Amino acid sequence: MITTLSRILKYGLQNFQRNGWLSVATIAVMLLVLLTFQGVIIFGATGGKALEEFQDKIDISVYFRPEVSEDQILKVEEALEQVKEVKAVEYVSKDKALEIFKIQHQDESVISSALAELEDNPLLASLNVKAKDPNDYSTIASYLEGESLKSVIEKVTFKENRLVIERLASLVSTGRKVGLFVVLFLSVIAALVVFNTIRIAIYSNREEIGVLRLVGASNGFINGPYVVSGAIYGVIAAAATMIFTVPAVLFAAPYVSVFIPSMDLTQYLTANLFSLLVYQLFFGVGLGVVSSAIAIRRYLKI
Repeated sequence: MITTLSRILKYGLQNFQRNGWLSVATIAVMLLVLLTFQGVIIFGATGGKALEEFQDKIDISVYFRPEVSEDQILKVEEALEQVKEVKAVEYVSKDKALEIFKIQHQDESVISSALAELEDNPLLASLNVKAKDPNDYSTIASYLEGESLKSVIEKVTFKENRLVIERLASLVSTGRKVGLFVVLFLSVIAALVVFNTIRIAIYSNREEIGVLRLVGASNGFINGPYVVSGAIYGVIAAAATMIFTVPAVLFAAPYVSVFIPSMDLTQYLTANLFSLLVYQLFFGVGLGVVSSAIAIRRYLKI
């Protein structure tokens, strides 16, 4: 049994070597597929992190009418804290809002001068409401837009924030779908390339195959080398994918962290290096073996 397996591996390597440039071209196409697949995985992780970070920063700001007293606002705050979808409520008084506004625009002399001319604080008191889950914001907004609070609330910012969240989520989802479509499309091309490579190998070895049939070689012994060749294409392509991915991720990491501070691509790669390699091996070897098996079934009649 061990001798048979070793010979199958040996002949599989020989088939791989005999088809030199054709094998290189096959690996190149599979490399393109696996790089795209790897890109979809990393993009999904990055996009998910960006969405998570953005959602964590988003809240509903509830602005109250100028005539509403602080006691009334605090009562609304207490009522909101009792709503099961609410995670936290922060009260921002008019004075605090003005202080924050001044800090944010301290380098803008025109705004600072305009504020100095005003006798009264023009800003409104507000409550910043965070939900336990992003999907709960619509429920909280419906509560705030109820008839009982219309007389005290000036504005609720949910609609603007919801649009931003939905657009970001849509962008991430669309990116994943497009990526998966491209992977599927390239996989079909790679499968056809592997299929034709194995077909050519079978045609080139037709005399040897005939001799093996005459001496009574088993079907597995005749088919095995071609399956091994398909697996070799996948293993080499998977290894090459990681060789290209590591420096690309290390190069992109500083730029990604500028836009998504909580996303450390280098740390993500380090933590998931083995998993990513396993995914590539399964996908690459699976693609090579399945394509080889189809070619064998079609052209190697035993």
